[in-house]
Amino acid sequence: MSDLHVVLGATGAIGSAVVAALTARGHHVRAVSRHAPSGDGFAADVATAEGAVAACRDAAVVYQCAQPKYERWAEEFPAFTRSVLAGVEAAGAKLVMADNLYVYGPVTGPMTEDLPHAATNPQGRARAEVDALILDAHRAGRVRATLGRASDYYGPGGTNTTIGATIFAAALAGKTARWVGDLDQPHTVAYLPDIAAALVTLGEHDSADGRAWHLPAAEPITGRAFLDLVWAEAGGTPRIAGLGRGTQRLLGLVNPTVRALGETWYQRDRPFIADDSAFRTAFGPVEVTPHATGVAATLAWYRTHAR
Repeated sequence: MSDLHVVLGATGAIGSAVVAALTARGHHVRAVSRHAPSGDGFAADVATAEGAVAACRDAAVVYQCAQPKYERWAEEFPAFTRSVLAGVEAAGAKLVMADNLYVYGPVTGPMTEDLPHAATNPQGRARAEVDALILDAHRAGRVRATLGRASDYYGPGGTNTTIGATIFAAALAGKTARWVGDLDQPHTVAYLPDIAAALVTLGEHDSADGRAWHLPAAEPITGRAFLDLVWAEAGGTPRIAGLGRGTQRLLGLVNPTVRALGETWYQRDRPFIADDSAFRTAFGPVEVTPHATGVAATLAWYRTHAR
């Protein structure tokens, strides 16, 4: 039986973290990206069925960490997922989807996996359609599948995220570190290696199949408290700011990714908390990285890699 674990989007932040986690656990890994580095990895365009079939060939488990550009989710994500499903089905493999929390829309209280998929904005509806495609394929017996949902992330290699360069690189440069949203609302934030470890756990356990799981993260934290941790580790005179709705609208006039963030501003102006107790009960005991430790590791990475 194959022990080949295929990671789609292996050069992205989550994908590269999943490759590292799989390798650390001794799995045979195929790292797939659209433009794989010369001599390293497998190049394939998994937005096409042909590319996905080639990428997934002989796989036991496929981790979908690839996705269209954020502002193109509504137009491209469902078709993208159909191609990936074709590849997974042809291989007779299991699919682990690196998912997020958009499907729920605005909620009151901590989010659990049994909440309705009530999002009405284009980004959330696209995610709901993608999840339905995957779970319908599982129920039909075409593939085995599971979804791992995480909130906003940070960590080594995490540059294409709201908790990325505008916080860590800015602090190291002595500039203002900017949190997207209200500085004083509690928010679940996930550390990249913790996301990767949890996704691999889902890939390793048949009992994870057929449903979505909230991936374990450290306790919710306010933007102000998170930035305090960043400055305590970075040193220098703390300079912090929250990027509010008005500034987001203004920047969105010239930046389509920032413009799309406005559709989900409810994640940033009130508590946004994911309940991960189902995962911990099913697969525990689970250890997650304390925020202070994760912040220190992320700053260390930015010191070495950020330009």
